[in-house]
Amino acid sequence: MLISYLRLFLLTFFTLILSSINSTQAAQPLRIAVSSNFAPVLKQLLPEFNQQTGVATQIISGVTGGLYQQIKYGAPYDVFLAADSLRPQKLAQENLIIPHSRKTYAFGQLALYSAKNPKLSWHNLKNITDNKSKRLAIANPKTAPYGKAAQQCLIKQGLWEQLKNHLIIGNNIGQTFQQVRSQAVTMGIVAYSQLKLNKLTGSLLPKNCYSPIKQQLVILKNTSQLEKSQQFSNFLLSSKIQQKIAQFGYLTKANTDD
Repeated sequence: MLISYLRLFLLTFFTLILSSINSTQAAQPLRIAVSSNFAPVLKQLLPEFNQQTGVATQIISGVTGGLYQQIKYGAPYDVFLAADSLRPQKLAQENLIIPHSRKTYAFGQLALYSAKNPKLSWHNLKNITDNKSKRLAIANPKTAPYGKAAQQCLIKQGLWEQLKNHLIIGNNIGQTFQQVRSQAVTMGIVAYSQLKLNKLTGSLLPKNCYSPIKQQLVILKNTSQLEKSQQFSNFLLSSKIQQKIAQFGYLTKANTDD
C-alpha cells in the first residue's frame, strides 16, 4: 500500500512539474533583437502579428554591432533583425543561425535632417565649416550600419576630411535622430524611415553615395521557439507587410533593383 501511494505521489509530482514547464514555455514571449532604426516600425507592425498568431513578443532594441556581440556570447534571443547583412552573414559563418533563415526584409535610406531648417539641402553640408557653432550628427560608423553608410557618403562627396572635426557621433541611429530632433545638434544624417514615421521633412541622400543598406533577419540556432520564429519571419516577408514597410520609408525587393 505504501509503495502504491508513493508511486501515485511521484506520478502527480512529475505531472505538475511537466505542466509547469509547458506553461512557462507557452507563456514565454518570442524575443526579437532589433536594430534601433527598425524598432519603432516593428512596434507598429507587431500588434497585427500578435493578433493573427496569438504569439506574445518582446523587443530588445540596440545597435546592430552590439546585438551581434550579445548573440555571440549567448544572449537568449530567438530572432535577430539587423540593420545590415554583414552581421547575419557572420552569424551564419559561425554556425549560430538556423540554416536558410537569413532573409532581407528591407533596404534602409539616408536623409539629411535639421529640426531648425527642415528644407536644408544635402548641398548645404559644404558650408558647415563656415559656422563653427554648427555640428553634424551621424551614428557610429564602427558599430552602426547607418553610421557606416553616412561615412561612405561623406567620403564619396569629398566632405569627410572637411567635416570630420564637426561630427557628433551617436551610439546608434536612434540616438543621432534624437540629438537632431531636440536641436542639441544643428543637423544630422538619419534614417529616412525616422522622418516618415514622425511625419518630418528631410532631404534624401543620393543612393549612389553609399552601399545599399541591406537589412537582414536570421533565426538564431539556440531558439526554443522555432515554429513561432518562422511564423514571424513569414509575416515580416509577406507582401502585405512589405508594402507597409515601404510606406515607412524603406525600400523593399518590390521597389529596388538590388
